[in-house]
Amino acid sequence: MGYGCDIEFDLGVKTLERWLIKPEKTMNISLGIPRERALDERRVAISPAGVQILAEHGIRVIVETTAGQCCNFSDTEYAEAGALIAPSPEELFRQSNVIVKVLPPLPEELPLFSSGQMLISALHLGTVNRHLMKTLLEKNITALGFEFIETRDGELPIVRTLSEIAGSLAIQTAAKYLETGYGGSGILLGGIAGVPPASVTIIGAGTVGLFAAQDALGLGAQVTVIDKEINRLRRFEAFFNRHLVTAIANDHYISQLAKTSDVMIGALSPKKKIIRPLVSEQVIKTMKPGSVIIDVSIDQGSCFATSRHTSHTNPIYVKHGVTHYCVPNIPSAVAKTASFALTNTLLPFLLKLTEHETISDILWKSHSLRKGTYLFKGYVTKKILAELTDFPYREIDMLLAAS
Repeated sequence: MGYGCDIEFDLGVKTLERWLIKPEKTMNISLGIPRERALDERRVAISPAGVQILAEHGIRVIVETTAGQCCNFSDTEYAEAGALIAPSPEELFRQSNVIVKVLPPLPEELPLFSSGQMLISALHLGTVNRHLMKTLLEKNITALGFEFIETRDGELPIVRTLSEIAGSLAIQTAAKYLETGYGGSGILLGGIAGVPPASVTIIGAGTVGLFAAQDALGLGAQVTVIDKEINRLRRFEAFFNRHLVTAIANDHYISQLAKTSDVMIGALSPKKKIIRPLVSEQVIKTMKPGSVIIDVSIDQGSCFATSRHTSHTNPIYVKHGVTHYCVPNIPSAVAKTASFALTNTLLPFLLKLTEHETISDILWKSHSLRKGTYLFKGYVTKKILAELTDFPYREIDMLLAAS
């Protein structure tokens, strides 16, 4: 079978191949994009340009009215791209067999789900609750989590995209809260001639750490990256041509760096696990007054023992003289950029939904979507979730083989 493709140059959707020939028998997809109702969540899962591509591939797209308002995407733009505009979440859920959200469903959204629907959204292991899982299981929802969607080379593409944004924003945020007016120590992150720069310690040599280090170095800060894996630190040293300092993440180095750091950033890579605090409260007590903690890992647990969830409306609190910023949805601060980035990453996976006749066939044939599934046929298919919620666990490969 031959395929043709052309290239999409619309803002926010780049270098996406358009399949021109599809299998004869495919699943009829009605894809719903609801407005996000979580506190301070301003993103939308798919931009109007993304909707246009989905519509061109035969996917019926329903967008809830004002879903893109915080990104300056109007209902008119969505309608012109080929979407139907639903006047209410009830209407949207009623018309859709696939729901695509940014954040996990809220309790008030759970009654809107119908039996057999598919949900694609973030999950946030650090805040997953038993009521959410129980309701979705009872309604036989097939659920996929952004954190689990994985390519054959082990890459987590959606996590990586959002981590790139979070890493860059972590440095912008740290620079702001170091300012005197925000109760910080009054240090300019990059310093000036004759005045030393701020000292930034990044815990975790993953994607968040990479982009945080890149931006901090770009501003002129003194950067140290610590991680438990020596090979990751070697890659950082090579990538940055030894313009930063690296250290193994043990209690000794962490306690020493805490005393001298103006900023500490928690950038641990979860790899589908709950994160446990790596920095104790006793160590945090030794940090300088007015120093700043940015815990990017808060949605998967926490990196610091003193971390607790905050929001964009009330982003910080002070404990032991240290400013803590622990917002779980950091990329929402740049909602338009984040929504374009999410669209770019999600589209190839959403287009896979049109290639087969049933959900079972789709998951059987697509390695990435199969890996991303955490609920299927009334079972939890991720062991960590089964352990957290005490619901029955089954391997998805076994469930698919049985069906």
